[in-house]
Amino acid sequence: MPEQNPQSAPVKLPLFSAAQERTGEAEFAGAVFGREGDQGLLHDAVRMQLANRRSGTAATKTRGLISGGGRKPWRQKGTGRARAGSTRSPLWRHGGTIFGPQPRDYSYQIPRKAWRRALCLALSERARAGKLLVVQSLALAEPKTKLAKAALDKLGVQHALVVLGEDDEQFLRAARNLARHKVLRAAGLNVYDVLNYDELVMTEATARAIEKRLAGGVG
Repeated sequence: MPEQNPQSAPVKLPLFSAAQERTGEAEFAGAVFGREGDQGLLHDAVRMQLANRRSGTAATKTRGLISGGGRKPWRQKGTGRARAGSTRSPLWRHGGTIFGPQPRDYSYQIPRKAWRRALCLALSERARAGKLLVVQSLALAEPKTKLAKAALDKLGVQHALVVLGEDDEQFLRAARNLARHKVLRAAGLNVYDVLNYDELVMTEATARAIEKRLAGGVG
């Protein structure tokens, strides 16, 4: 009988009720939430994300961008001074800058499969550490920040990334002003935010949607 791949074995994650009380565990795909692999992928993914966030607007003026300097300061020969063609030379005070930064695009993309694997690795890291909490529902009586904070406090999280689906718009509106937590739609789930927050909270429906989206494309 062939040996089972440990990454294909289901992973059990803590499951909480809508009242934020632990009710047991739920099984999820090991390829998404129990993955092991090259940790360098996490570095590559975070580096790409941070590069893509750079504005790239740093700029310095070359001699051609500084006004003035059109007239030769003195004649070429006979003055005893070094030759000079412009007062905007980089050698002069108030002159241009040589090889200074110019506006540029820092963004780049790693292969899609590598990105998905990195995301699965990040999710798996949180699952192994016991920091991935699955809640049956995050419905609120009213979309108020204090209610969202109370729900997260009851789960025992201090610095959490809350990943929400399309049906959790009310909680998203209520929790977006929380200073210690960040709410994110499932479509925007990314490696940097998963690793940047101590805990990861998501509804069961959202976790299933992420599982379905990633399970077939990570290889």
